[in-house]
Amino acid sequence: MQSPMNDNKRVDTKYLVLLMLLAYAFSFLIRMIWVWQFQDNPNFYWNDQIMINTNDGYFFAAGAQQALFDMHQHNPRIPDIYSYGMVFLTTWLVKLTPFSLETVTLYLPAVISSLVVIPVILIARLYGQALWGFFAALLGSIAWSYYNRTMIGYYDTDMFSAMAPMFILYFLMKSTIDFNLRSALYAAIAISIYPFLYDQGASVIYAIGIIYGLYLVWYHREEKLTYSSLLLVFLAMIPFGLPDPSEYLVHIVLVLAAYGVLSKTSISQKYLIGASAAAFIALLFFGNVFGLILGKMMSYMATGTKAEGLHFFGVHQTVREAGKIPFDVFANRISGSVPGLIVAMLGYLLLVVKHRAFLLALPLMGIGMFALWGGLRFTVYAVPVAAMGAVYLFYLLGSYFGSKKAQYALVVAATAALLYPNITHIIGYKVPTVLTNNEVQDLETLKSIAKPEDYTLTWWDYGYPVWFYSETNTLIDGGKHQNDNFIISKLLQTPSAELAANLSRLAVETYVDSGYKVVADTLFKNRQKDQLDPNLMLSELELPSYQLPPKTRDIYLYLPYRMLRIFPTVTQFGNLDLNTGKPLREVKFYSLSLAEQNNELWKFSNGIVMDVKKGELYLGRQKSDIKLFIVTENLTNGEVKAKAQPYHEEGKYVVIYMKSYGQFLMMDRETFHSTYVQMFILGKYNSDLFELVVSSPYSKIYRLKK
Repeated sequence: MQSPMNDNKRVDTKYLVLLMLLAYAFSFLIRMIWVWQFQDNPNFYWNDQIMINTNDGYFFAAGAQQALFDMHQHNPRIPDIYSYGMVFLTTWLVKLTPFSLETVTLYLPAVISSLVVIPVILIARLYGQALWGFFAALLGSIAWSYYNRTMIGYYDTDMFSAMAPMFILYFLMKSTIDFNLRSALYAAIAISIYPFLYDQGASVIYAIGIIYGLYLVWYHREEKLTYSSLLLVFLAMIPFGLPDPSEYLVHIVLVLAAYGVLSKTSISQKYLIGASAAAFIALLFFGNVFGLILGKMMSYMATGTKAEGLHFFGVHQTVREAGKIPFDVFANRISGSVPGLIVAMLGYLLLVVKHRAFLLALPLMGIGMFALWGGLRFTVYAVPVAAMGAVYLFYLLGSYFGSKKAQYALVVAATAALLYPNITHIIGYKVPTVLTNNEVQDLETLKSIAKPEDYTLTWWDYGYPVWFYSETNTLIDGGKHQNDNFIISKLLQTPSAELAANLSRLAVETYVDSGYKVVADTLFKNRQKDQLDPNLMLSELELPSYQLPPKTRDIYLYLPYRMLRIFPTVTQFGNLDLNTGKPLREVKFYSLSLAEQNNELWKFSNGIVMDVKKGELYLGRQKSDIKLFIVTENLTNGEVKAKAQPYHEEGKYVVIYMKSYGQFLMMDRETFHSTYVQMFILGKYNSDLFELVVSSPYSKIYRLKK
């Protein structure tokens, strides 16, 4: 076996595999920290397994349920097994292994994402420096942002988002070094498969492909193999608009056929240039490349309401991962610290100077940089390349030492220093599961009551888990939460029980009858010549005599306790005059914790002070009267006991002490009369319109009677 310190020679295969296995084991075991922290907490278990910790994961898990157990046949939004690689892979792992669906969804992110160590080490090996790749793999596989989006339990396509492009990058870089058409073939096949694994990755692939084309034409335009390689890569990226999985299969077959012709037939360079140019033009035309990339960027930078037709609240304003982030957060996400990012950037610049093929990694670094404007989710793309840059800088500095031992001592120490803040973050990153055992029990109870064609109306955060555990359908979910957010927000905050009931029935029946079109646009005829006045229609819906469409299924209203913390955000979407986009009123809703109290004054942690004797609130220098102070307590039979103390008849605010939760709430009078406050917090409802079917401290579920 060759010496591991001899970087002037090719590292033999056995040693290379050993490095990959060690790096992979490190990545996986670091991710096990989260499991070890929560393995003794029964609240996080269901079906004898820890539950996942990302809401979106239940989208793919529900797709696997359909493929495995024939569930969700009435849900039009369930992902198909042949359209999503996540569903396909999960389904077959459950079928072919002894592991349950819960176990596969829990551990698959760590199993897949840790594969990123392979291309990182292979890229370094291209330059005869596999150990540089090994240390970079240790850092890149667990750095802050990459870990957050690929940890155990984070069952989402993010496990492929940066890992798969690194394989593509490796094959593309290899094709520019060994000028073997087979390397371009492997890159083209990987490009063909990537959208199947990560459906949002088209813009990433287009950017990498364009850089690859520019690079080859600039540096290797005289090489005949240049245009053969470009033809394969561009063919792999051209969208044909075929149904999945035909699209991916056609790409692979086309690429293999082209490779067979190119490798066995002598074609003049003139024709190859023309063919590759034609493929590139077809890509630009059919793929709308620049429009897609620009549109993707603008969708994450957009704020405010929509400007055409009716004015709905823009959802990206409220999603933290889609907003601007401070530089220190940006640095932490990519490298674990500001110094770490600086080292990584310097290292990457040196890599480009020393090994120009690293220009091909520019799109991944650029997308990572876009996170400063576009939000947290983009940082993950830059992590592996940044790790290579950071370790390379120390690797290069160490080369000026007199001995290899000194060089590797520096690299080991520097890598450990870079790993430290990331591992510290991982130890402290105790993300809970999406739901607790008790919350799932409520949804399982609903499943035993409801039928698969029924609908459960709730906020979009809980849409996918509702699918998975109750096998009912929803109007909004993690992927469908634009204009229809208005519908759900309105019925959750309206003080009119008739409006809540009528809007629920009308929305669901319209959704089904319309072929699952956006309900708000369909009801109000948004952006049509005969567009309706939403305010007039909503006022009509408050009338008991409103003529509703025939009932075709049951509808349930799911009101979870956990919505309490986001209720102010929920109200923003429905508290709008859709004709102008302006708020109808100022909603006041605060969750408070008591910081200090005496006989008369209660001081809360956010600075609000309540005078218990006078029934007054002090919000800074502003004094306001309290209308009611209410103490609620959950009883063992599921009912809510409420004791009210009136203060001022014209008081602006209501204060509620939820004794069973140890939590105070302060809200304006209209919000107090909202559906959510009355039906969940106080347990009060119109028994002519609703029936309480599930009641626990964690959620209340009502069946609509109309």
